[in-house]
Amino acid sequence: MSGPARMLGGGAPPQRSSDFKGSAKRLLGQFAPERATLAVMGLLVLLSVSMSVLGPKMLGQATDLIFAGYIGRQLPDGATREQVLERMRNAGDGKVADMLSGMDFTPGQGIDFGAVAQVLAVVLVIYALAGLTMLLGGRLSVRAINHTVFRLREQVEAKLARLPLSYFDKQTRGEVLSRVTNDIDNVGQTLQQTLGQIINSLLTIVGVLVMMFWISPLLALVAMVTVPLSLTVATRLGKRAQPEFVEQWASTGRLNSHVEEMYTGHALVKVFGRQKESAEAFREHNEALCRAGFKAQFVSGIMQPAMMFIANLNYVLVAVVGGLRVASGALSIGDVQAFVQYSRQFTQPLTQVASMANLVQSGVASAERVFEILDAGEQSPEPAVPQRPRAVRGRVELEKVSFRYDPDRPLIENLSLSVEPGRTVAIVGPTGAGKTTLVNLLLRFYETCGGRILLDGTDMAAMDREELRSHIGMVLQDTWLFGGTIAENIAYGAQDSTRSQIEEAARAAHADRFIRTLPDGYETVLDEDGTGVSAGEKQLITIARAFLSDPVILVLDEATSSVDTRTEVLIQKAMARLSHGRTSFVIAHRLSTVRDADVILVMEDGSIVEQGSHSELLEADGAYARLYKSQFAAAVVEVD
Repeated sequence: MSGPARMLGGGAPPQRSSDFKGSAKRLLGQFAPERATLAVMGLLVLLSVSMSVLGPKMLGQATDLIFAGYIGRQLPDGATREQVLERMRNAGDGKVADMLSGMDFTPGQGIDFGAVAQVLAVVLVIYALAGLTMLLGGRLSVRAINHTVFRLREQVEAKLARLPLSYFDKQTRGEVLSRVTNDIDNVGQTLQQTLGQIINSLLTIVGVLVMMFWISPLLALVAMVTVPLSLTVATRLGKRAQPEFVEQWASTGRLNSHVEEMYTGHALVKVFGRQKESAEAFREHNEALCRAGFKAQFVSGIMQPAMMFIANLNYVLVAVVGGLRVASGALSIGDVQAFVQYSRQFTQPLTQVASMANLVQSGVASAERVFEILDAGEQSPEPAVPQRPRAVRGRVELEKVSFRYDPDRPLIENLSLSVEPGRTVAIVGPTGAGKTTLVNLLLRFYETCGGRILLDGTDMAAMDREELRSHIGMVLQDTWLFGGTIAENIAYGAQDSTRSQIEEAARAAHADRFIRTLPDGYETVLDEDGTGVSAGEKQLITIARAFLSDPVILVLDEATSSVDTRTEVLIQKAMARLSHGRTSFVIAHRLSTVRDADVILVMEDGSIVEQGSHSELLEADGAYARLYKSQFAAAVVEVD
C-alpha cells in the first residue's frame, strides 16, 4: 500500500468489544512451558504466605502476655485467678470480671518479659523466612515471565514471516510496529507487575480466612459481609473499563502509524506544504489517545478508593463486634488485635487486586491485539513433498492464469504466456494494468485464483517458496537498505560472497565508482534510510545486490527509475551483458528502457493486448505505439 493510500485508508483495527476472559485465558496459556517453574514459585509463595499469616496470631499472644502481666501485677498476691474474678462479681464489677475471664493472668505476677522476648524472636524468624521465600518466589516469577514474553516475541516474528503480502497491504507499518513493540512490551510489564502479586494476594486471602475462622467464626462472618459488595464493585468497574483500554491501545496504534508515515515522508510533507494538515492530524490522533487513556484510567482509578471505602467499613464492623466480644470475655485483647490485623490483611489483597485491574485490563487489551496478528490468515502451506525442476534454466510458462485482489473485481483473466530461457521480457502498460501483480504472482507473494505458473515444467505452487525465490533476483522501484556497510548491503542476498565478488557486482552495476569516492568506500555505514547517498546511488546498490545473488530469473520493477539518463544507458548495457543465460522480466513506464527487449508485452486491464519487438509493435500502430508516441511526442533523446 502506498504512503498516500495508507494515510487515507488508515489501517486502524476494527472497533469491536474485547473478549477479556478468552484473551486472559489464552495469555495464561502462554505459560505452559513454565509449569515447573511456576509450581516451585507457587510453593515458595505458599510457604511465605503461611508464615506471614502466623505472625499476627503470635503477636496477639505477646499482647496477651503483656496485658495479663499488667493486670496480674495490679491484683493481690496469694489468690487464684478464679477467686479474683469471683470477688469482682460479688463487688458489682461483673462486666470487668467478664472481660478478664478471657485472659490467662496470675494475680501478683507482673509481665513475663522472657516469654514476650521468646514470642517476638519466633515472630522475627518467621517474618525473615517469609521474606526470603517471597524473594525466591519473585525471582522465579520474573524468570517465567521473561521467558514467556521471549517466546511470544518469537511467535510474532515467525508469524510475520508466514503472513502473506496481502496482510501488509491492508495494515499500516506503524500499526504493525505498535503491536509488535508497544503491545508486547505492555504485556510484559503487566505480567511483571501483577502475576506474582495476584498469586500472593489470593493465597493470602485463603490463609487469612483460615486464621480468622480459627480465632472467631462470628467475627470472620462479619468480616465477610463486605466481600459481595467488593466483588460487585470490582466486576462492574472492570467491565466498564475494559473497552476503554482496548480503545486506548487502538488509538496508540493509529498515532504510531501516523507518526511513522509522516517521518518517512517528511520531505514530501514539506514540499507540498502539508505541515499544518499533518500537525492537525497528529493533534486529532493525540487527542483521541488522550481521551481514551483518560477514560480508561479514570474508570479503573475509581476501583481503589471504592475498595478502600469498603475496607474501612469492614474495619469498623470488626472493631465494634470485636470490642463487644472482648467485653463479654469471649475473646482476649490479643485475639482481637490479631483479628484486626487479619481483617486488614484480608481487605488489603482485595484492594490490591482491584487496584491492579487497570494494569490487567490494559495488558489483556494489548495481548488481544498481539493475538490478532497470531490469528491472521497465513499464506498457503508449503507442499508436503515439494517438487523441483530437474534443471533450472529459467523457462517460465503462464497457463490461463487468473487473479483478483477483490473477489468482485477481476484483474487478470486467462493470461497465457511462454518465456524461453535467457530472453528478456518487458512488460509495459498504464498504471493498474497488472504489471507488478504479474511479478508478485511469479514470486508467489500472491497465489493465483486460477490457472498455473510453471518454472521449467514444474508448477510453482508445488515448489518450496524459499527454493523458488532463491532462483529469482528482484530490484524494486522503492529501494530498501538496512543499517550496515555498503558491502554488507550488496552481499545481503549472498552472505558467503568474497570482497572481490562484491566489488565485481558493484562494477557491473556501475556503482563501484561512486562507492570509492565515499570516505570509507565499501565500509561506509548506511542507516536504514540510506542517508548520505542519493536515490540513484541507492538504486545502483540494490541492482548490484541482485547481480551478486546470481539468479536464474531477474525481475526489474522500474529498476532504473531513479538514475540519470547516462547511468540508465550504462546499466542497460551491463544488464544486457549479465542477463545472458538468464530470463529477465522488466517492468517499465519509460519505454526507452525496453526497446532492446526480446519481447515486449503490452498489458491493459490484466490482459496482454499486444506482444512483439519494439519495431514490430511500432509498425502495428496499436496500444504500444500510442504509449510510445505519448512519451516521445516532443523529441526522442538518446545518450550514447
